[in-house]
Amino acid sequence: MDVTATSWEARAAAKRANTLAKIPLAWQLDPSQLEKPGDIAIVSRDSVELVNDVKNGKLTATEVTAAFCKTSAIAHQINNCLHEIFFDQALKRAAELDAYYTETGKTAGPLHGLPISLKDQFHVKGVATTMGYVGWIGSNLGIKDPRDTHRVESQITTELLSLGAVLFCKTSLPQTLLFGETKNNIIGETRNPHNQNLSCGGSSGGEDALQALRGSTLGVGTDIGGSVRIPAGFNGIFSLKPTPERLSYRDVANTNLGKIHTARQLDSSDPAVVPIPFREEQLSGVQGRADERGKAKESLLPLKLGVLWTDKTVGPHPPILRGLHQVVNAFRAAGHKVMDWEPPSHATAKQIHVSFLFADGAHDIHSHLNLSGEPLIPDLEEFFQLRPPMGLLETQNLTLRGLEYEAAYSDYWNSSAGEDGQIVDAVIMPVAPHAAVIPGRYFHTAYTEVINLLDYSSVVIPVTKADKTVDVFDNSYEPLNELDRKNWEAYEPEIYDGAPVGVQLVARKFQEEKILGIVEIVVAALNSYGDK
Repeated sequence: MDVTATSWEARAAAKRANTLAKIPLAWQLDPSQLEKPGDIAIVSRDSVELVNDVKNGKLTATEVTAAFCKTSAIAHQINNCLHEIFFDQALKRAAELDAYYTETGKTAGPLHGLPISLKDQFHVKGVATTMGYVGWIGSNLGIKDPRDTHRVESQITTELLSLGAVLFCKTSLPQTLLFGETKNNIIGETRNPHNQNLSCGGSSGGEDALQALRGSTLGVGTDIGGSVRIPAGFNGIFSLKPTPERLSYRDVANTNLGKIHTARQLDSSDPAVVPIPFREEQLSGVQGRADERGKAKESLLPLKLGVLWTDKTVGPHPPILRGLHQVVNAFRAAGHKVMDWEPPSHATAKQIHVSFLFADGAHDIHSHLNLSGEPLIPDLEEFFQLRPPMGLLETQNLTLRGLEYEAAYSDYWNSSAGEDGQIVDAVIMPVAPHAAVIPGRYFHTAYTEVINLLDYSSVVIPVTKADKTVDVFDNSYEPLNELDRKNWEAYEPEIYDGAPVGVQLVARKFQEEKILGIVEIVVAALNSYGDK
């Protein structure tokens, strides 16, 4: 397709202007007003509180939706985090839910009236999906038939609406999805709302930045290499990466089509999903092993965590190590067990995982770029140059290596029973070797990628923030290799000061209920014993 650079730039500029034009005039800010906003009375509440307030008649769906539409509009103006705005559609939906509640005295489902944001991969009828590509402006990336433009609805969208949710915006992501920051040729860059000198992470970066600014309390992202967990850690919020086959990815725009990850499933509409309902008994079984302060109950078996201090390829910066120690010390103080975690090489897992992501030689990515003639963003030029696709036999061998690694990791996990006979319940490890990263200095993503190769369940929790007076540069540190040296030399305490520090807690496949229960106990222990 023969298109000029001017044409894609003009299309991107028009798209940016169109998005801003969808913000009501009363919500538009001049530069002097670009501060952290919030209709505090509503947007400071969490999801469960909001749903309960609507259910009990204390708030209407329209009031809640208007508050989050306004806050997200202001969040976009100060932090460039939205791709699609459909506030009118959301407010109409909220009014319909209010009418239903008035007429019946009942809610339309457990999410009745709750505004939910979506990463710009999920199709909503009447709304475009660009996934960060200029060539898909005004269309729906990933649809099979152009006649279905704006008519496609992702399975997750259908499920959320069936539960009474209100969908109101779609959030920014990086070109290609395969990047730990959020940059594309349409909106430019989304930075970290805690510190604009830092990245919000990627690829679900706009989603997490929006939540950090209270423009949403609940959103849906995707994670094929850390894309939900990285921005959660960088923005100081919680996230869940479930086992892929637990949840639906049907009719969702994607890149390098193949292995599926993340979303939600409630019925049999997606044959790729393992039909496991939410198991309340597993959640309550874990919760019952500790009191409200996270302290282990003497009559029951305490929890046992493994802790991965380093993957032995790139060591964590001081703020991350301090965050790990805070969790471990609080967990031990609460009466639980902790052991060092030294599994099969994470470097092996990263090599296998990256090989899968690059298997098509970047041909899928370039097919989308060619629709408009836009170039790769500078950060990705080196990584995604066209190359020959991987051969069938090489792909088959890679698959076998992945299965062998998964078996070896499982065997190691089982061996953690050791002398006490108790297998580790979950593992705590870094999300990244640094806090919310300085743009352009994200050199090592293996801490999240290994979990994708294994398809394990993982939750990210916020722990602390980098502190330049405590997390000082250690001149005695001996780098493990050149990559580690590069990462270490990129640590600047002054710039990282105040950056969120998150860690991830990992359980095995299909243990979402278990890991959620463990996280609840870990957070309670941190709140009760973290400063002791």
